[in-house]
Amino acid sequence: MEQFKLKSEYQPAGDQPKAIKELVEGLNDGLKNQVLLGVTGSGKTFTMANIIEQVQRPALVIAHNKTLAAQLCNEFREFFPDNAVEYFVSYYDYYQPEAYIPSTDTYIEKDSSINDEIDKLRHSATSSLKERRDVIVVASVSCIYSLGDPKEYLELSLSLRPGMKKSRDEIINRLVEIRYERNDIEFARGNFRVRGDVLEVFQSYSTENAVRIEFFGDEIERISDIHALTGHVLSTRKHVAIFPASHYATSIVKMENAIEQIRHDMFKQVRAFEDSNQLIEAQRLSQRTYYDLEMMQEIGYCSGIENYSRYFDGRKIGEPSFTLLDYFPDDFLVFIDESHKTVPQIGAMHAGDKSRKNSLVNFGFRLSSAYDNRPLMFDEFKERIGQTLYLSATPAKYELELAGQVVEQVIRPTGLIDPEVEIRPVTGQIDDLFDEIRLNTKNGYRTLVTTLTKKMAESLTEYFKNLGIRIQYLHSDIKTLERIEIIKSLRLGEFDVLVGINLLREGLDIPEVALVAILDADKEGFLRSETSMIQTIGRAARNVDSKVIMYADKMTRSMQAAIDETNRRRSIQVKHNIDNNITPKTISSRIVNSLAITQYEKVTEQKNIDSKNIIGIIKDLEASMRICAQSLDFESAAKLRDDILELKIKYNLQEEKSD
Repeated sequence: MEQFKLKSEYQPAGDQPKAIKELVEGLNDGLKNQVLLGVTGSGKTFTMANIIEQVQRPALVIAHNKTLAAQLCNEFREFFPDNAVEYFVSYYDYYQPEAYIPSTDTYIEKDSSINDEIDKLRHSATSSLKERRDVIVVASVSCIYSLGDPKEYLELSLSLRPGMKKSRDEIINRLVEIRYERNDIEFARGNFRVRGDVLEVFQSYSTENAVRIEFFGDEIERISDIHALTGHVLSTRKHVAIFPASHYATSIVKMENAIEQIRHDMFKQVRAFEDSNQLIEAQRLSQRTYYDLEMMQEIGYCSGIENYSRYFDGRKIGEPSFTLLDYFPDDFLVFIDESHKTVPQIGAMHAGDKSRKNSLVNFGFRLSSAYDNRPLMFDEFKERIGQTLYLSATPAKYELELAGQVVEQVIRPTGLIDPEVEIRPVTGQIDDLFDEIRLNTKNGYRTLVTTLTKKMAESLTEYFKNLGIRIQYLHSDIKTLERIEIIKSLRLGEFDVLVGINLLREGLDIPEVALVAILDADKEGFLRSETSMIQTIGRAARNVDSKVIMYADKMTRSMQAAIDETNRRRSIQVKHNIDNNITPKTISSRIVNSLAITQYEKVTEQKNIDSKNIIGIIKDLEASMRICAQSLDFESAAKLRDDILELKIKYNLQEEKSD
């Protein structure tokens, strides 16, 4: 059996050894819920990795957005290079859900763009969970959304060994049943091809390698791993498991039974509409459902088949869908990162989904079974998870009250202490801030300023620019790729001050920042809550000379709570440094260009492109796009994809589409 083996040049330091010991003891003692209160820069991910190694149990790590999940996944892959570290997020680059707006009689058809790389990673996660125990899945809240029945997923899988009596045609029929497509020309993920007594399958969860199955009559003679492009044999295998190409694959018998049940419920719902004199709704539902049934009968699939998942899974009305949680063994661990944001997000998913579907069902666009294709309710989520660790610098009241123990990780391995917090009057705050910025810049440091509105961020930026300050603003109207470039430019010293709103909280750690200024700190609300304040103060916790200035005319409850908590942490950190003769040092963080692969002049805007070499240019861009996707840098991959498409259109290289 595979074992988790942590590989790192560092050993636990600061509060990490104590936190690891106490949390592992809590798990061994059977505590259902624990909280790790870890300050910014204390190495919570490294603590998680050590816990996983010590308890040797599969783990699910939930983050509140795809970017944070990708960052965590890459960190875990560095810690566990020999184990299965998987990434599971929504596979849509773009998603417009099906909806109906009764007030304007507007029907919005479902429209989406599926990211093939993320789809592969989702299949990789579920197949790993069915094959081994040394698995860590880093997921967004999409892990609580509907997925196929894990028992059916396992039962439909093909388990093959050399010497097994199975004919080629029998295996081909099974592959078609589990949603693989035959394509002897273009060998891509989710396809298979046949060459005489040789069958090659490109598994749905594979990147570059495929499986070659060679037959001698009706017996499997040899199974090999091959490079999908070159066909070179990489290794021979004694066993291979081929899992379905879709999480919604089902057997022919179950499909036939489901079709009969769907037809029965359709007649029942149509009659109810007719009895209520809702003839348009009755005709609409009948037409839509008949079309879906014909598609399922002919090709085994239809658009929006997930809305009929209850029939395939054998669930009763109102029963929750299967989700990723059902693919884990019973003893898996759950880590909820940035729990103060992730937990509320999990709790909010179901209500929004149901609200949208009410109109679809009530006006005849969907059968009522659509309600049963849904995210889990919060209570259902809690029932499906076992021992859970909540991680946050600012855990919410819910986690704290739920926890069997709260473990603090306040002392950083670097010895850095939380910044001092000063309070200054609002009157004259702009002039005072100007003087502080000039002093901070003279010392070679950067400044972060938080405002309450986008308009104020833009106006303040324009005002300081006129005074000779090198400054930029950052808010939600700025695209993701541009935000990354702006932060990189700040670190490189291309400008000195960054102004933002709530984007300057979680996940923005810049060691060069020695001053954080909070304007209008006494305007109590979401952006000036206790949690927001503590998170914002944390942005100054990477520099030994840092400080925070709150501009306020009165002391609010949130301000006082944030200052008290910061001072409490400072006193612990200072005492530890004195007792252990530690001199705090500013974190030295290498400026990594996360978009290095796309640092080129936009090809479509270059003037002297050699049209004879355009094919080569496109191939180079496609290679870069694949590297970005494999590195989980999907924003860069999407940018490259758009450039490739633009070049193909410009040089008339679009593939012809058959009618």
